[in-house]
Amino acid sequence: MQVDAHYTDRTLVLRPTGTWSLRSPLPSLRDAVDAANVTGPVDTIAFETDDLENWDSSLVTFLFETAEFCREQDIEIRTETLPASLARLVSLSQAVPEQDTDDEEGPSGLLARMGLWALDVYDEMLDVLAFIGQVVQSLFGLLTRQVRMRWRTFGVALQSSTSSALPIVTVISLLVGLIIAFLGAVVLRRFGADYYVSYLVSYGMLRELGALMTAIIMTGRTGAAFAAEIGSMKIAEEIDALKTLGISPIDFLVTPRLLAIVIALPLLTVYADVLGILGGLAVATTMLDLSYTQFFTGLLEPVVLADGLVGIVKSVVYGAIIGISGCMRGLQTGNDASAVGQATTSAVVTGIILIVLANAIIDWAAAVLQV
Repeated sequence: MQVDAHYTDRTLVLRPTGTWSLRSPLPSLRDAVDAANVTGPVDTIAFETDDLENWDSSLVTFLFETAEFCREQDIEIRTETLPASLARLVSLSQAVPEQDTDDEEGPSGLLARMGLWALDVYDEMLDVLAFIGQVVQSLFGLLTRQVRMRWRTFGVALQSSTSSALPIVTVISLLVGLIIAFLGAVVLRRFGADYYVSYLVSYGMLRELGALMTAIIMTGRTGAAFAAEIGSMKIAEEIDALKTLGISPIDFLVTPRLLAIVIALPLLTVYADVLGILGGLAVATTMLDLSYTQFFTGLLEPVVLADGLVGIVKSVVYGAIIGISGCMRGLQTGNDASAVGQATTSAVVTGIILIVLANAIIDWAAAVLQV
């Protein structure tokens, strides 16, 4: 395998000859050019393949190097005399120019980094608002019967968000009630106010911790599951298949899961409130020597219906946040191997941050309205 070259009429003609095989060293293009005794400018490089015998990818590699040389020197390459398969490969190599994929260095200044961070937050807010708008449109279409929801997906998501979540919610709620009652018993005993431990437990569970702890549990459990399921479908190109068939991924995948978690979370919150209060009852009757009557009397007298309703309202908002964050991150999944894990992590982080933010906003609104 060798390459002969000759120069004529501003054209350098390369003539690969012999049998080309990867087992032999690849001829040098530079040596062939130097041996051609070029006496003038070169505008074109052409090929003669009359003496070419068998060849493999070694010849393809040589042609790629020749094409790259022509690109660097701004020389036209002519492939008409090459075999059709080789000509197509060379044309394909020239179709998309090579790009530098090295990571660009970010700005070094603090103000510039803060500006880029603010732009990222702004873009993220726009994405969230756009996704919420699509979900609201889908829900409105469902109410007006313009959108058909897949009820099987809704049933599976509802079952996964209720009965399957009972064990972890049971354990956490009991422990939270025990912890609140234990801390209250230690502090209130110093002031002789043991009687009010039931009010502390019930107020804390009904208004704050029942909904909050349940939402955090479901974010790590159900929200992450939503992101993983939809993310896996995104990588498998099932989302693209739905769009090709004219089926909206929001209607088909997001709406059933969102409705399921919004319905499930208030039910789980009520269940968590009851278990938390029972955990506080266990501490009050064992450590503070309170009777069952004293505990429930101290619970029912100061606690009002509004305390429980605030917790229920929070649970509905938290459910919407969990469903939206999980499904949105799932649809934003990339195409590489680690994309599902990144989407799952992002769904949990986004859900928890928004839940804490929503909790603060609702508490502020309740304080302003004196609820």
